[in-house]
Amino acid sequence: MENIFTLEEFVSRFKRIKELGWIRTHRAGRTGIGKTLEDLLDIAENNIQGPDFGDYELKSARKNSNSMLTLITKSPDTRSANTVLRLKYGYSSGAYDNTEKVLHSTLNALSFTTIADTGHKLKVTPKDNKIYIEDENGLTDIFWSVEILERQLTKKLGNKFIYVKADSRGTNENEEFYYETAYLVEGFSANNIIDLIKTGAIYIDLRIGQYHGGKNNGKTHDHGTGLRIKERDQAQLFKTITKLV
Repeated sequence: MENIFTLEEFVSRFKRIKELGWIRTHRAGRTGIGKTLEDLLDIAENNIQGPDFGDYELKSARKNSNSMLTLITKSPDTRSANTVLRLKYGYSSGAYDNTEKVLHSTLNALSFTTIADTGHKLKVTPKDNKIYIEDENGLTDIFWSVEILERQLTKKLGNKFIYVKADSRGTNENEEFYYETAYLVEGFSANNIIDLIKTGAIYIDLRIGQYHGGKNNGKTHDHGTGLRIKERDQAQLFKTITKLV
């Protein structure tokens, strides 16, 4: 099958995929929807930053899903912030064979999130062009710079995107997809990041654990702390959404 280079070629091939009806996943789990679509479009899977075909990047989502999408992964800008957060607010986990702490929690700006049985609660608070972590006693000195976040988000989301929605049924290796609609999504604006955080549409996901084994055993390990958004809200990141199919 020939590679796709233009929007017209994508639309033509996507219509043929839609006509196939329900298609069994090519990979069990959350990423199966994207992997299956890439296979059907003959797009090679890669983890390299940049377009999937032509000038376009490809995203796909289960229709009406409340699942969260990772926008970027980024530790706080404050020096040694992950270790400070883990030791001060973390808790022991049965996933490890030691008593070192971990901190896995999804924070928003609308309300505090209780951190296990530690007695602590955390939220995020935008102030002075920074996104601070706030605890039960007020603002901490741990923050993300909005300028840096905007720069990274623009780099990742500044391209044109094809956004595909699919119905799904079944689970794991038996999940099936019906690829129903495709949209052209473009015009990312970093200016509304603060507003989306304030309204609770963007979350800060803390994923701070520890190395398991080896010379760094028990030391702080960032497992993907960053910004996340619900699939249903991601359109708010862009200025223009055009239905293609």
